[in-house]
Amino acid sequence: MSNSRRKFSICIPAYNRAKYLGPLLDSIFAQDFSDFDIVICEDQSRERAKIASIVKSYADHFPGVLHYYENKTNLGYDANIRNLVERSTGEYCFFMGNDDLMCSGVLAHVANILGRHKDVGLVLKSYAWFNDVPEIINQEVRYFNEEQVFRAGKEAITICFRRSGVISGYIVHRDAAYLSATSEFDGTLYYQMHLTASVLSEKNAVVTPKVLVLCRSTEAPEFGNSDNEKGKYIPGRYTPQARLNMVGGALSIIRDLKRRIGIDVAADVMRDYANYFYPYIKDQLTLPLGEYLKLCRSYGQLGFYKYPMFYLYCVAGYILGETTFDSVTKLVRGYLGRSPRFGVTSNQKCFWNAD
Repeated sequence: MSNSRRKFSICIPAYNRAKYLGPLLDSIFAQDFSDFDIVICEDQSRERAKIASIVKSYADHFPGVLHYYENKTNLGYDANIRNLVERSTGEYCFFMGNDDLMCSGVLAHVANILGRHKDVGLVLKSYAWFNDVPEIINQEVRYFNEEQVFRAGKEAITICFRRSGVISGYIVHRDAAYLSATSEFDGTLYYQMHLTASVLSEKNAVVTPKVLVLCRSTEAPEFGNSDNEKGKYIPGRYTPQARLNMVGGALSIIRDLKRRIGIDVAADVMRDYANYFYPYIKDQLTLPLGEYLKLCRSYGQLGFYKYPMFYLYCVAGYILGETTFDSVTKLVRGYLGRSPRFGVTSNQKCFWNAD
């Protein structure tokens, strides 16, 4: 790559949801920072023609900034993330979900972080969820109250691995991610977590408390259409087996890190998952008791049976239900107040529920 490369390639994996592409692009072009391009890889969805038309209209107004590619086959989530990294030319890849929004001033903020810290492989975001109106936030996820740097290796990987689950606002060093390319974890829906573990084995991580992206919570998942996703996922919902596949896939990534690189953080990451396990049962709390117990037993067989917090989440979540459980955790956060390490604060609407 030349020294004149752009600071960011904004990477958008496009699959249906054409009606949200315009607002997403508007939020990017409204930034007070221009050292970026946009890479869009459309993954052979039924709305391809609509997506192409929208991209063309923006490309006419912003020549040379938008790079649009149509995949010849449906690659699926993981392979399309890898595809976007390969086609990017910026120093850093800044991923955005195809129905989400970038907050104002974000690119300048992240560029400032990268200018103040050396050898950064990943910037771990804070982010928020909304339903239909972006101005009305229903959950905010902020892991730390202050900007922090974590050294390459076990420290950075343990902190950032689980917290890389949401693709919007995922910011990774492009060349390091490109060198980490593999199809081994296609179908896990967590390729970016493989990138996190690989890149942070040699580069540092910086965590920012600033909310970078707004994620839309109303759209059903569309995984399950590609060859490496069929049979594992059903488009439109997260089945119990889908959740098991995803958590199991994440654990396979972190366990494989020891074989590939010689860094063993599997136990630390398992403990981190167990301590914040609610997201992986939250959408399964309405299952009949027998099916729910079967799901929890399967999670236990992945290795979580060792951790008391795992049992607490499984029991309390089902007894209380999602609404009451969320209310109780808000009360707990209010009692705990401000933590100097993790961002459990009164104005943080959702920490315990974070991916």
